[in-house]
Amino acid sequence: MSAAAEIGDMATLRREIDAIDADLVRLLARRASMIERAIELKPGEGLPARIDTRVRDVLEKVIARAHAEGLDTDLAERLWREMMEHFIAREEEVLGKGDAT
Repeated sequence: MSAAAEIGDMATLRREIDAIDADLVRLLARRASMIERAIELKPGEGLPARIDTRVRDVLEKVIARAHAEGLDTDLAERLWREMMEHFIAREEEVLGKGDAT
């Protein structure tokens, strides 16, 4: 991958963006598979789908990482909140609702 400042034309830039998008999709698919595994493991550990302390922990880590990488922290937080709510809803489909703090 090239640094953005080194790219001199839109065709190359678009190829780089497409490659990044492909990587992001692969990583999101991997994360989704981890959630499916969490659905299998949580009942045995007596854990509900939503664990608010875990949500806060993940967000804190993501915001710190976004800041360190120069990514807009508001964007990172919005994206992760949306993603986590999606995955929590998936877990609740299987495990039912219930909160833990």
